[in-house]
Formats: sequence, C-alpha cells, structure tokens
Amino acid sequence: MKEPTKPGDTGKTRLMYGRQVSKSHPRLDACGCVDELNAALGLARATTKDEFVRTTLLSIQADLVILMGELATAVEDLPRYVQDGFSPVTPEMTAKLDAAIAKTNEANLPSGWAMPGATPDSAALDLARTICRRAERRTVVLAETGQLKNPEIIAYLNRLSELLWKLARWVEMHNRSQA
Repeated sequence: MKEPTKPGDTGKTRLMYGRQVSKSHPRLDACGCVDELNAALGLARATTKDEFVRTTLLSIQADLVILMGELATAVEDLPRYVQDGFSPVTPEMTAKLDAAIAKTNEANLPSGWAMPGATPDSAALDLARTICRRAERRTVVLAETGQLKNPEIIAYLNRLSELLWKLARWVEMHNRSQA
C-alpha cells in the first residue's frame, strides 16, 4: 500500500498537473487558507439550526472546492485545467453571494462592531470570516506577483467575508427572537 504522506516529508508537494512546489509556496498558502475556511464553514453549518444559513453555507462550500481547484493550478496550466472541464470561479458564483447578502440586508441587521461569541453558530461564522479574510490576503499576494489570472477569486472571497459577517449577525438576531 502506498504511503500517502511520505512524498511530503521533504517539504515539497505537487499542484494540479504535477508541478512540484515547496509547501511554503504562496499558492499553497492560499490553498491552505481556503481549505481551513471550508472546514470552518462546515463547523458553522453543523452548529446552526437556521435553514437559510445551512443551505447557503453548503452552496458556498461547493463553490470553494471549485475555487481551491483553480488556486491549486499553476498559471501555466490553467488552459489545460479549463480544457479538462474544470470550471474557473465565475461572476455568477459571486452573484450568488450578492443575492444572499441582499436577503440578509432585508432583515435590518445591526451594523458596526460585534463581539464574536454571542452564540456558538455566530462564533463559528465569525471564525470562518476571519479565515476568509486571511485567504483573501494570501490570494492578493498571488495576484500582485502575477500568479493569479482570475480576479474573480479575490472578488468572491471579499464578498464572502461580508456575507459571513452578516450571517453571524443573522443567527444572533434569530436566536434572540426564538429565546
């Protein structure tokens, strides 16, 4: 049986299509942040009872798999990535976030500073938001160094962090109204 972790023992790993890079490569850093974000969203989804939040987070998690696939592909390999049938991050994906933001805006959520931790599900959403911001910063590094060709990835992550803040306030408001 093949030992799956042994190739990484030297501090190297492979991107999509086999390009070997250091585990400290900025592309891997961005991918790792998005992976952490997806896990944090899973925690938030598991802790909330709010159906709108649960279904929204599940859709976002599916989109993050697409985003991570694109991030895990070197710029030189992007034409092959698309040719092989993989989808890049699209404006339509960002538009889904905008629609969810619009729905939360209808709820007259509080604005300004909010102390994380009012409820378990809002705390999980706030944690996911901070991870999302880190993923966005790491992705901006890729863009600034010519290693990211799709600016929609940054727009998506920026919009996602806004939505996560609003969803945290959403569940706090709904938890208070049910108490």
